[in-house]
Amino acid sequence: MPKALPVVDASSPVCCAPVSEAPIGHDDAVEVATRLKSLADPVRIRLMSLLLTADAGEMRTGDLASAVGVAESTTSHHLGRLREAGMIESERRGMSVFHRARGTALDALRAALDPNCCR
Repeated sequence: MPKALPVVDASSPVCCAPVSEAPIGHDDAVEVATRLKSLADPVRIRLMSLLLTADAGEMRTGDLASAVGVAESTTSHHLGRLREAGMIESERRGMSVFHRARGTALDALRAALDPNCCR
């Protein structure tokens, strides 16, 4: 049985200075690893791609499930993992839950791994 991901503080996009700047501490390494682990699944990568490219900037759970071709309950599970890692935000409106990517979380993760990336 896989270990559960620890819940990270999603109010801040990432924990620490770039890993190339100085040796990273244990707690910061756990936070970066948690975020990377949340993305280490093909369905979750597809979900993030859909959310990052959504015309409205957000999508409903059912629409995401249809787009990735898995059950809505499985999609909800994957979205929960992404939300716990601070990669997405979700909001219930009536009977639907809308999800949007936290692009700042990806930007901060990229900066923590390689501050010279994508300049």
